[in-house]
Amino acid sequence: MVQKQFSHVRTWIFDLDNTLYPPATSLFPQIEIKMTAFMMQTLGVSHAEASALRTTYWRDHGTTLAGLMKLHGVEPYPYLEDVHDIDFTVLDPAPELRKAIEALPGRKIIFTNGTAPYAGDVLEARGLSGVFDATYGVEHANFEPKPNADAYTRVIEQDGLDPTEAAMFEDDPRNLEVPHALGMKTVHVAPKNEITGREYIHHHTDDLARFLVSTQ
Repeated sequence: MVQKQFSHVRTWIFDLDNTLYPPATSLFPQIEIKMTAFMMQTLGVSHAEASALRTTYWRDHGTTLAGLMKLHGVEPYPYLEDVHDIDFTVLDPAPELRKAIEALPGRKIIFTNGTAPYAGDVLEARGLSGVFDATYGVEHANFEPKPNADAYTRVIEQDGLDPTEAAMFEDDPRNLEVPHALGMKTVHVAPKNEITGREYIHHHTDDLARFLVSTQ
């Protein structure tokens, strides 16, 4: 059944953080600590205020960076370089995931709200370097993050993909609404199933490698 539903897919689009590695891994928490520290220094606010703003900007603007840019005029590159200066050794290689992705027919790309260089560091630590045909970071979307529709449009245009022949894999449910509207197959990748009542999500999996094998 799953294989038939993905038989038309020619482009496989993967989010990065908490999708190509388990969310229980102590990677993104490092970034959150760096974000909070950056906001404390840049905005001159307390730790509690910075932490609250970080969450609010993520909720209202798609990413903390988007909120900082729109509301405070923060330059993106110094921020991105700072918050991505973290320890990648907490990530383990994923040979089964690599094998499953390599076996997919068609193009395999990454579309992340992080940067392409950061994605490269994550892929290297996970043993996934060389698996993907292209990596699109937030810089390729003119710093417009998912779930904003403009972010998807820019990446689709740059890659030249047909969204009706694509599948999107994401840990954040809200980032699957636009792909669904564009005609993509959508897969929520997370330990907890959050697709109930979300018509724009076709599938859920807590094991990406196993799910990808089932599509072949």
